[in-house]
Amino acid sequence: MTLISRLLCLIALCTGLIGTGSVHAQNTAEPAPVIDRSQTGGATTLEDILRRQQGLNVDNDYRADNIGNPDDAPPADTPLGTRGGASDPELWRALRFDEAQVSTQQRGPGAKVLIQDNGMWWLQFRRGPLITYGGYLLLGTIALLALFYLIRGRIRIEGEKTGTKLERFKLIERASHWMLAGSFLLLGFTGLISLMGRKFLIPTFGHDSFAFIATWSKWLHNNVSWAFIVALVLIFIMWVIHNLPDRTDINWILKGGGIIGHGHPPAKKFNVGQKLIFWSVIVLGSSIAVSGLSLLFPFEMPLFGATFAKINALGVPELLGFAPLPADLTPHQEMQYSQLWHAIVSFVLMAIILAHIYIGTLGMEGAYDAMGSGLVEEQWAKEHHSLWAEEVKARKGPSPKGATPAE
Repeated sequence: MTLISRLLCLIALCTGLIGTGSVHAQNTAEPAPVIDRSQTGGATTLEDILRRQQGLNVDNDYRADNIGNPDDAPPADTPLGTRGGASDPELWRALRFDEAQVSTQQRGPGAKVLIQDNGMWWLQFRRGPLITYGGYLLLGTIALLALFYLIRGRIRIEGEKTGTKLERFKLIERASHWMLAGSFLLLGFTGLISLMGRKFLIPTFGHDSFAFIATWSKWLHNNVSWAFIVALVLIFIMWVIHNLPDRTDINWILKGGGIIGHGHPPAKKFNVGQKLIFWSVIVLGSSIAVSGLSLLFPFEMPLFGATFAKINALGVPELLGFAPLPADLTPHQEMQYSQLWHAIVSFVLMAIILAHIYIGTLGMEGAYDAMGSGLVEEQWAKEHHSLWAEEVKARKGPSPKGATPAE
């Protein structure tokens, strides 16, 4: 199965990550050719080896069937004779194709997997397209934001500042936001070290230094993840009601949110741009969290087998030109798919968060105050969230440090 076909299988997961199980797909558009193995006595040929190195399909029936059946063994007195079909190569083939009756001292869900030969595609995808296109996505996002800043400049407060502050976010909201933001930044940084460290850090710092950095990065990544999950739940509970679609969103979209050109369309507590950020964080963040939990507990939370079984039931593989996706993966294969999904979705969310950070700091005057002190300039609120500002001003009640209380 080629890297491209495996990527398409991962994209097919957009229908959802659910259930337990495992998967391996075959590319029907590129069937394995019939190879003449008469010159090798039915053994592997150079053409087989070259096709595997190129990631092309190879018909493994000639190996899977040659696992030491005494009825198929050549006579012991011939040059290629075996001792009753029990030679070492045939024993290893029986292990590879899960046909050998063996037992080990190890116990657990992965104890039966002695040979796992499906990991090379994962390693090649991880070293190649994942790092390459993921890096391009992040660098391209930064470049586009820099270009936008050079063209548009910082969005200033246009009217005269009143000096009155409106309370936009309470302490619990800001604390949850910063816990989510801080944990995500740390997870992103340590995740990039784990993913790209071998390629970029080892040549610079050497193996010993990278081993120290990678060990602590993994520890931080695994443990900070819990803070991210908790903050994700808190943010959802507190803000979901304000991020549901509203008819005022249509006018905001038609006017481009006021970012392009001049004028500011009316908006409630969250405008369309902020709602898109919210739902991106909730949906993609939840997917990252679930796949991360699957990596932490691979034997208890396999995701891909039942997911692909449901995709098969919907006929998605046939629609894309593939054979049905087998819903039977080893725990090791489950972890490989989970790791790739975890990284791909994380790259997308990191690009979105870069844009969010830009708008909340350098891109817009007064925006950082909302999450800094929780108090925003009244004129800023009138320009960017006029409907919310009117609601706040209409309410009565005690104000902290002279601020008008928020909702």
